[in-house]
Amino acid sequence: MVPNYTYHRLKILIIFVACLTGFGILMGRLGYLMLFQSAHYTALAEELHERERSIKAARGRIYDANGIVIADNRTVCTVSVIHSQITDEDEVTAVLSEQLGIEEETVRKKVEKVSSREIIKSNVDKSVGDAIRALDLGGVKVDEDYKRYYPFGSLASKVLGFTGGDNQGIIGLEVIYEEYLKGQNGMILTQTDARGVEIDAAAEGRIEPVEGNSLYLSLDVNIQKYVEQEAKKVMEQKNARQVSVIVMNPKNGEIMAMVNVPEFDLNDPFTLNTPVDTEGLSDQELQDLRNKMWRNSCINDTYEPGSTFKIITAAAGLEEGAVSLTDTFSCPGYRVVEDRRIHCHKVAGHGAETFLQGVMNSCNPVFIEVGLRLGVENMYKYFKQFGLLSRTGIDLPGEAGTIMHKQENMGEVELATVSFGQSFQITPLQLITTASSIINGGVRVTPHFGVEVRNSDDTVIERLDWGTGERILSEETSETMRYVLEQVVAEGTGHKAYLEGYRIGGKTATSEKLPRSENKYISSFLGFAPADDPQVIALITIDEPEGIYYGGTIAAPVVADIFDNILPYLGIEKEETSLEED
Repeated sequence: MVPNYTYHRLKILIIFVACLTGFGILMGRLGYLMLFQSAHYTALAEELHERERSIKAARGRIYDANGIVIADNRTVCTVSVIHSQITDEDEVTAVLSEQLGIEEETVRKKVEKVSSREIIKSNVDKSVGDAIRALDLGGVKVDEDYKRYYPFGSLASKVLGFTGGDNQGIIGLEVIYEEYLKGQNGMILTQTDARGVEIDAAAEGRIEPVEGNSLYLSLDVNIQKYVEQEAKKVMEQKNARQVSVIVMNPKNGEIMAMVNVPEFDLNDPFTLNTPVDTEGLSDQELQDLRNKMWRNSCINDTYEPGSTFKIITAAAGLEEGAVSLTDTFSCPGYRVVEDRRIHCHKVAGHGAETFLQGVMNSCNPVFIEVGLRLGVENMYKYFKQFGLLSRTGIDLPGEAGTIMHKQENMGEVELATVSFGQSFQITPLQLITTASSIINGGVRVTPHFGVEVRNSDDTVIERLDWGTGERILSEETSETMRYVLEQVVAEGTGHKAYLEGYRIGGKTATSEKLPRSENKYISSFLGFAPADDPQVIALITIDEPEGIYYGGTIAAPVVADIFDNILPYLGIEKEETSLEED
């Protein structure tokens, strides 16, 4: 048996060794933290005593073709509270409620909420923000911010688009070019004590925001204004549901104007642009109305193009050798295809006529014959070759695609109706883009607005490259099509687009909407000038006009008026011509 004193000495030794080992471990751990983890814990300590407030970056401006600002920024304020720094909750609640026009109960909930920072209201007018700042209320912060501002209000609203409360693009060019325009936010860093109260003597850290890049467009404010004015006028005269116009350079695809009336106010984009009783509407129903208001019909909606599509059928027929300008046809006022009698717009018929005269007369039986000569396989070949079965690639969101019969489902009746622009649908943008390619020498173009991007120093950092399109048509056929379409305006159905001193080419259309029984129409005209060397092309569509609805009667004169004003503006001078108005 071990003596008692020896046993106690052993226990003391074990406890001593255990304590020494524990102390050694603690010292080792402390040394490790001090030598290898000091940066990490220093950062945590600093973070515990820091407050962050973001500084929004100014969004890049958008300029038109003349360097005019069409999307800018206005200085606004964001009012917020820091709970730990508030000295009088009742006073802060009362003042902010009065100054910001917010119910006291709403403000109080945010004032009493224990958090590092609560935003009371953003996008506050600078004058109001300055007034609140001058009161020097404890715990109330007023930071300057930016809000998107559109100097021309509703001009090109469905093209430009707008931004949300976070200054991010929602629709239009604002969302497509978000990466260029958005900039990089900055930050304010302040030091606080253990209670979370800012230390007055402590230096304030600041990371400056980086302004977004600016976007330069091909859109011309002056042309856009005038075209919108003409569109509004015809809309009111004909009590139409909607009027859309596209004006483009057919050589390179640069869009000078894109109008969809009625437009909406870009500075107040959530207020409907038509008188609608919104009482009783659900949030979803109200949002559906806004989405409809924001919709760009030029690219988002499809329609049966009617006789303007005869440009494509004629070009395909001439290119394939299925028809020549001197081929003769007979129009009794209809054409029977299989078991269907398909009528011409002239009930009595055009009688004997050449292909050139058939185009000038917009004769359906002539184009049915050309379509049947081409056949389904060739018709599809040219649909693909002309780019009609794919989207144009425009720099706007939501472009719709062509709605066409499947090749295996297309019989002679479908082929006949397609040949004069019925039983399928395309967008106005696709039509004008394909027509541009047909008259510009035969090269496919990509329609676009974006031209170049510049930084805050006005240095060009990127020229937007839209590439050189592939050839879709021979130069010979393109030249022939320019001649044919000039005759349509000189002596045919498009004679109301004639403009003295200018060589104008074009094609009219009057397409019946579905269902046919409702007798609603879309009147349109596609025109270009000068006919021998096109510099500008325009397409107008008038949706559901009242009274006379023929495209040659109501749409063609609008394009003539547009050309009469913008051709001199573009430096295209009048010339002596032997053509006389029909």
